[in-house]
Amino acid sequence: MTTSPTLTRAELGEVVHEELGLSRSESVQLVETVLDTVSDALVRGENVKISSFGSFILRDKNRRMGRNPKTGEEVPIEPRRVMTFRPSQIMREKINGKD
Repeated sequence: MTTSPTLTRAELGEVVHEELGLSRSESVQLVETVLDTVSDALVRGENVKISSFGSFILRDKNRRMGRNPKTGEEVPIEPRRVMTFRPSQIMREKINGKD
């Protein structure tokens, strides 16, 4: 499938083309639609759960004080929203070769 350590959108489109037999342009459009749908849900503040794969979870972090490691000066870190990914148990087992 891929020889690079990173899987790209184009490579995902190629896999869909090979597996489903859709045209290359239809395959790329399908991948784009799925990724856009996931992105849009996250932007709206919704968590995304994909069965047998994992969950994209949003968390709000409060304002806190941090420290500049170079100068030691305390600086405020503004509140922000972060996204984490939690793989499903099935995905964890596949990654660890237990499937």
